[in-house]
Amino acid sequence: MKKAIIAMAAGMGSRFGGLKQAAKFGNPPKTMLDFSLEDALKAGFEKIVFVIRKDIEQVFRESVSAKYENLTDVHYVFQESCGAKLPQGRTKPWGTGHAVLACADIVSEPFLAINADDFYGDKVYLQSAEFLDARTPNTYALAGYRLKNTLSKNGGVSRGICSADANLNLVDVREFTGLKLDVSSGKIHSNEGDVFTGDEFTSLNFWSFSADFMELLGRYFDDFIAKNYQSTKAEFYLPAAVDKAVKEKSASAKILPTDEIWQGVTYREDTAIVEEFFKRRALI
Repeated sequence: MKKAIIAMAAGMGSRFGGLKQAAKFGNPPKTMLDFSLEDALKAGFEKIVFVIRKDIEQVFRESVSAKYENLTDVHYVFQESCGAKLPQGRTKPWGTGHAVLACADIVSEPFLAINADDFYGDKVYLQSAEFLDARTPNTYALAGYRLKNTLSKNGGVSRGICSADANLNLVDVREFTGLKLDVSSGKIHSNEGDVFTGDEFTSLNFWSFSADFMELLGRYFDDFIAKNYQSTKAEFYLPAAVDKAVKEKSASAKILPTDEIWQGVTYREDTAIVEEFFKRRALI
């Protein structure tokens, strides 16, 4: 069964200080997304949809995506051109939920949605492919990373912390910001004042969806825009949309546990750490 992967690459990279989607590692140089797409293609994904901004199209094609156009079915979506127009004074797109929804006219098969600037590890692509091949309507899944495996040494990160029942069905996902390890206590603290052990399941925007999710996402986005159409900051987060679907009982979501270690380039200082990680894994 054909499966698509949506790579969300329209972020602004404000903390990184540049186009982090084009940051490269090793020799020959590879972007973070190259690692992800190689793993996805090996796992059986046959269609790639890149969600980008028009202003980065040229550099993105040259640095990242053009090489895949002769390998598989490739599409491009400009996020800012889809759906609600940005209000005056706003430059950033409407968020990850909107990025996925922008692909609704192109993606009609089961699909995986990922961040373009994160390294997830090859095992989770195989988990996702197996889940999507089951073709269960109104049933979604996320790769459940342990919070301790998703932190940056160079500053706080935002993460969706998940609660699940005994069968690993998602019950709740809440966004926390500024998550950092307190070395003295071994605990992880958030800007909101919460304290975590590090073993909590965490969303890194690695979501597997049946095709019916697009219709539900569109309805939720319409509700969001009705309230926030003039906002310069509000974002329509993908985990929040799943959380709403679960609480409304419109769908269910399964946590697929993984011990993979996340790598990302939230901050420019992260690049050296990521490079060393790839070398230790013999990936570059």
